[in-house]
Amino acid sequence: MAMIPFLCPGGGSMPGFAMTPSLKDGSSLTLSNDPRDAPSRFHRSMPGYARTPLIEAPDLARRLEVGRVFVKNEQSRLGLPSFKILGSSWGIHRTLCDRLGLDPSISFGALREAAGPLRDHVLTCATDGNHGRAVAHMAGLLGMRARIYVPLDVSASRAAAIEGEGAQVIRVFASYDDAVRYVARQAERDSREILVSDTSWPGYETVPRHVIDGYSTIFDEIDEQLAEAGLDPARAVDLVVVPTGVGAFAAAVGLRFGPRAATRVATVEPDSADCAHRSLAAGVPTTVKGPHHSVMAGLNCGELSLIAWPILRATVDATITVDDRAAREAMRIFAGCGIEAGESGAASLAGALLVCADQGSRAAAGLSRRSTVLLLNTEGASDPASYLSVMRRRGADALPA
Repeated sequence: MAMIPFLCPGGGSMPGFAMTPSLKDGSSLTLSNDPRDAPSRFHRSMPGYARTPLIEAPDLARRLEVGRVFVKNEQSRLGLPSFKILGSSWGIHRTLCDRLGLDPSISFGALREAAGPLRDHVLTCATDGNHGRAVAHMAGLLGMRARIYVPLDVSASRAAAIEGEGAQVIRVFASYDDAVRYVARQAERDSREILVSDTSWPGYETVPRHVIDGYSTIFDEIDEQLAEAGLDPARAVDLVVVPTGVGAFAAAVGLRFGPRAATRVATVEPDSADCAHRSLAAGVPTTVKGPHHSVMAGLNCGELSLIAWPILRATVDATITVDDRAAREAMRIFAGCGIEAGESGAASLAGALLVCADQGSRAAAGLSRRSTVLLLNTEGASDPASYLSVMRRRGADALPA
């Protein structure tokens, strides 16, 4: 693994909950002209595709004092311990189709056969772990190369997992946000490097749009699964809690759930990297300077994606910030329900626990003992060593039952 020195400053805040001045007008926001089911059709053509479980968790409902809790469990998706492969695979698919002049409705198999002329190209990005591993995995499936840049604080096991996908891994001595800027400059210098970022900035917006679109497969599945449980998907969920880093996945949640009047959308992020909370409170995108050291590695982001911001502003009803202690305890509570959740994935439960523990926050979020809460567990044990360490320390970060 190569290393590049880079330096940057630091910042932070406090755990908490706040309602936002949501415009609640997600119905007017769109990203691409693709049919809404296009990503889902593509993903279903990929080898090993299967719906991830939508788990009803009565123990969590009792703990949160609500009617029902459902957990969309992305601990294993297309051979990886995270949901990220859905966004990265669709972003890569659309990017390669555009380069090769292909109809984006083609299947994964057809894309793999057509990708021959790009075998000497390199898929690249900056990552805190899961997105980069997904890009590397997709490169391997397509017979392409991958070069993945990781920031200073990414653990050795996360970096090794990316290398295990066949990618070249380069460690940048910087925060995630500065690593993103560094990789963008590198990709500009070489036409054979194909940048697949899940965040966006002026002049780089098309690929991140496709990444957000790719996450829609999760919500197609949730709607199917709620319907199979005898519920009306448009009215079943009162609150959905989504872990938030640069905002791409939260934007996808907003696009699907924002237009549903019955559902409130809440983001949750580390108290030390709360760019969504600060931006929505201020009404303008706000940067939280790093380095960010939360154990919620995938959420250690200080800047929102350019294209995610207007969607978040229009669809997010509440922001939640949590500390590392809360995230670790949420991992253990999830484990007690048979759900494997990494630190970032467990943030959804940590946020729900914080809101439901306070009567004022419950009332502000519109929660009652009859409410239905949807938690998005975005990753399994993507860092196995860290996961085992947290499980061994059971009780050390205990929250009130």
